[in-house]
Amino acid sequence: MDVLARAGEAISSCADTSVWALSEEDLLAALDAVHVLEQRLVAVKLALVREVDGRAVAGGHGASSTAVWLRDRLRVGAGAARRTVGLAAALDVGPAVVAQALARGVVGVEQARVITDVTAALPASAGVEVVDKAAQVLVDAAVDFEPGALRRLGERVLFHVAPQIAEQAELAALTAAEARAHDRRHVTLSSPGSDGQVRLTGRLDAESAAVVRAALDPISGPSGVGDDRSPGQRRADALADVCRLALHTGALPDNGGDRPQVVVTVDLDTLRERVGTATLDGGERLTPETVRRVACDAQVLPAVLDGAGQVLDLGRQRRLFTGPLRRALVLRDGGCAFPGCDRPPRWSDGHHIVHWADGGQTCLTNAVLLCRYHHRVVHHDGWQVRLAADGLPEFLPPAWLDPTGQPRRNHYHRRC
Repeated sequence: MDVLARAGEAISSCADTSVWALSEEDLLAALDAVHVLEQRLVAVKLALVREVDGRAVAGGHGASSTAVWLRDRLRVGAGAARRTVGLAAALDVGPAVVAQALARGVVGVEQARVITDVTAALPASAGVEVVDKAAQVLVDAAVDFEPGALRRLGERVLFHVAPQIAEQAELAALTAAEARAHDRRHVTLSSPGSDGQVRLTGRLDAESAAVVRAALDPISGPSGVGDDRSPGQRRADALADVCRLALHTGALPDNGGDRPQVVVTVDLDTLRERVGTATLDGGERLTPETVRRVACDAQVLPAVLDGAGQVLDLGRQRRLFTGPLRRALVLRDGGCAFPGCDRPPRWSDGHHIVHWADGGQTCLTNAVLLCRYHHRVVHHDGWQVRLAADGLPEFLPPAWLDPTGQPRRNHYHRRC
């Protein structure tokens, strides 16, 4: 305790020093020295935590575990407490060189965690000598590698210290990892919250993840000028687009005797006057403008009711861009017609320029191809679409974007 008290006084003296007066050389040297001291202090802390755990102090204080006791004692998060107790135990039973290196400040806490993880994962057949050798290789490499790179090096450390068993061990580890990933695979869709969001979570094995990535990557890039979506937003849109494409194919199995489809229930006045809400078949509510957008093409079938709830229309075929009309639309537009967009026809919906609920006809002169992202832009962000004198679509930007309202066209698909 006397030593710790003196160390505390020295730190107080450092804390009271104005660092602005230091030269750049002294500033960097001080930063390096503080970092080394920080790691050495953590080594002392971990030794104390391990002793506390070994003595079962937590139980004597009424706590269910050392991590729970540490959380309350030091007022740290539960995760941080668990990681501290885990690392203290790993250093105690792992190769001695790791704890010694941390105590000297040669490795950092996260590097020590990586090294103990790697050595603990080595096969039992490797033997103590090989494990100690691997730990020493990683400790030496910690001078040049941050934790992430050190972990990647650790994945191949057996090839450096015991090549005769490395290949067999790697195959066994890979087989076990594949089986574990396959067993743990899952996807969960939560119910929509009050903010209208649905949480999608899950895990995939490497093979399935590669398939999903191969499907999403080609369509998750920016879709032209003005696309300010984040990478995560683009991937979310791409996932929905892939599912829509699957619905397009008609190859999905029936669901309860019906072809897979999305049904939107909406009052006819709501659809026409754009006042009120609509309901998906799962109970989720949508704004009327969203309904007008999703009702444009064949993959979403609206169930339109009168005031008494009588079904007036369920998937009225005369409003859908299918067959020869769809092919003519593809020939004319070549893909999404929004200026600057390169999305091909298979990722694009037919959009009524004058909405069918407002009396617009389902014909080539009242249609334009739009990808899912720009379909939303046109319905929600104030863009206007029209056919020019030459019969090709052009877009009028909202006033906030271009007060002159200069028409714009998509030249990506080689239109004039």
